[in-house]
Amino acid sequence: MSANAIRIVDLTVTHQRHPAVHHLSGELAPGSLTAVIGPNGAGKSSLLEALAGRLPASAGRIEIAPELAGRIAYLPQQSHIDRSFPLGVLDLVALGHWPRRGAFGAIDAALIAKAREALAAVGLAGFERRRIGELSVGQFQRVLFARLLLQDAQLILLDEPFNGIDARTCADLLRVVQRWHGEGRTVIAVLHDMELVREHFPQALLLAREAVAWGPTAQVLHAENLFRARQMAERWDETAPVCERA
Repeated sequence: MSANAIRIVDLTVTHQRHPAVHHLSGELAPGSLTAVIGPNGAGKSSLLEALAGRLPASAGRIEIAPELAGRIAYLPQQSHIDRSFPLGVLDLVALGHWPRRGAFGAIDAALIAKAREALAAVGLAGFERRRIGELSVGQFQRVLFARLLLQDAQLILLDEPFNGIDARTCADLLRVVQRWHGEGRTVIAVLHDMELVREHFPQALLLAREAVAWGPTAQVLHAENLFRARQMAERWDETAPVCERA
């Protein structure tokens, strides 16, 4: 196994040549559980999209361990998902088989059974025939986690996975995250709830476009670091010249 699950080297990700993530470097160990935190607009979601291969690097690079290649699962924020399409719950969960079966691979009875098991694992047994548009925010997030379970990924990227959901759903889905961590999977989650980060995430990256602190959560969430992140956010100038190094 590689020494690092992910190695980030001088990474800059830009929107219209203005940096969303600015010259970030660091490493994530295999099996680590890391929260990405920071002010609004700090580049947290952009970092996850870059790790998922959905945003290109403007400078620097991301090195992902060979054993993780093709075994990456990415969960965007719910607000980025169109729920108006008339798709059934079981059909959406079964899409989790696609990374291994392909878009045109047959989903047989055994794979459907696994999709039902995944739904039961997130507390939604009996919801198979519901339409996704009929679900509450919390129920829909459980469905998305069930789909992740089927993907069987070794690197799991979660963007605001607990935002806007009820306390019971949050606790249930946190147990899924802890299960992944216990299985040695590498999990990275963008979060805003600092108490949740303190209690459940051993590692944290405090991002304000640049890294403010990265390491054990108790050290990262030191008051001085949080104050510095706020100061950096207040100094952002959206009209500033483009990054010349990018």
